[in-house]
Amino acid sequence: MNTQIPIWLTVLGMALVTAACRFGGYFLISRHRPGPRLSAALSAVPGAVLTALIIPALSAGPAETAAGITTLAVAWRLPPLAAIAVGTATVVLLRHTIGG
Repeated sequence: MNTQIPIWLTVLGMALVTAACRFGGYFLISRHRPGPRLSAALSAVPGAVLTALIIPALSAGPAETAAGITTLAVAWRLPPLAAIAVGTATVVLLRHTIGG
């Protein structure tokens, strides 16, 4: 008996769960206004996600370490998208310059 689930069905299931989480969050926020503590927590999420993505890359090599530190420094003052762009450009430039 073959009990394997087709890959397309798995991807479809993951897409449905992701959409349900996103739309469920929008639905809850539209019905209930978050208080100051929840608003502060939600505003910290982009920085936490960015840090969680950068920290493992710090041990990958000197270019990645320098780019990670640069990204965290830029994220301190600029929006996450700008920090990601600067970090990506930094790692590309450093890999080209110092190798790695």
